[in-house]
Amino acid sequence: MTEEIIIAGFGGQGVLSMGKILAYSGVMQDMEVSWMPSYGPEMRGGTANVTVILSSERISSPIINQYDTAIILNQQSMDKFESMVKPGGTLLYDPNGITRHPERKDINIYKVEASMEASNMGLTKIFNMIVLGSFIKIKPIVQIENVIKGLKKSLPERYHHMIPDNEDAIRKGMEVSVPVQLLS
Repeated sequence: MTEEIIIAGFGGQGVLSMGKILAYSGVMQDMEVSWMPSYGPEMRGGTANVTVILSSERISSPIINQYDTAIILNQQSMDKFESMVKPGGTLLYDPNGITRHPERKDINIYKVEASMEASNMGLTKIFNMIVLGSFIKIKPIVQIENVIKGLKKSLPERYHHMIPDNEDAIRKGMEVSVPVQLLS
C-alpha cells in the first residue's frame, strides 16, 4: 500500500502542519514516510504545499508528478494540482475562495466546508484539522488515535491547551465531508 498525497493552499492555512501530522501518524503505524514541504519566500499568504507519501514499502523518491490524493485549499492550488491527480484518485477541497470547482470526471471529488465549520465552532485556526478529519474519513490510511498522537507531537507546547479543540475539529471533519462526484 502506498498513498501519495499533495496538500496545497496559502501559507498560514496549516498546510504544512497537516502534512506533518499525517507523517507522524504514519511513523507511529510503522509505515515508510516522506514529508516534503514547498513554499515561497513570502510564507504567510503565499502559496504552500507539502507532499506526503505513506507506504508499507520503501519509498524510492519523494518527488512525484501524480498523486493518489490532492487536498486543495485555494484556487491557485486547484488550477495547478487538479490535473495531477491520478485517474481513479481523490480530490478533497474546501470551496471557500474557490471560483472554479473541480471538473474532472475520472476522479473521486469530495467537498468539505471546513472554513464555515471552523467559523461555526468559533475557532478559525482549526480549519485545517477539519480538513484533516475529512481526509482520514475518506481515506482511513492512518488511525485516528495516531493522528491525535501526531497532533500532540507536532503542535508546539505553548499551543497544547488547544489540543482538545483540535481533536474536536478532526472529529467534526470526519462528519462533514460530502461527495461531489464518485466514480461508479
